[in-house]
Amino acid sequence: MPYLNVRLTTPESTVTAQKVAHLLTNLVVNVLGKQREVAAVDVQFANPEHWFIGGETAPTPTFFLEVKVTSGTNTRDEKAAFIKQAFAGMRDLLGEISPTSYIVLQDVAPDDWGFGGRTQGFRYVDALPID
Repeated sequence: MPYLNVRLTTPESTVTAQKVAHLLTNLVVNVLGKQREVAAVDVQFANPEHWFIGGETAPTPTFFLEVKVTSGTNTRDEKAAFIKQAFAGMRDLLGEISPTSYIVLQDVAPDDWGFGGRTQGFRYVDALPID
């Protein structure tokens, strides 16, 4: 795992989506220590006319990024580094962006999610050595 969902107020573009997915995948692997082969990134584009900050249409491109990881697998410092580097990386890709671009890193209990039909809690227990 993790699962990343990002919404952008930029023109819809496959190239932009691929660059964002590449950036975020590399960050979850290199900063959060996740396995590349199970990192899922969902890139969505929002109409900038429908995105408001302070009750007004956002004056510059903005984004909202949600990242779900298994609870207890990352430290506070790792999460802070991810948020800092993700914001900087998005700014590098998109140019000027609103400082009101949010990144939310959510810890999900290992028994509350999984992939391939098995919870993360089950995967942990299954990996324990047998005495």
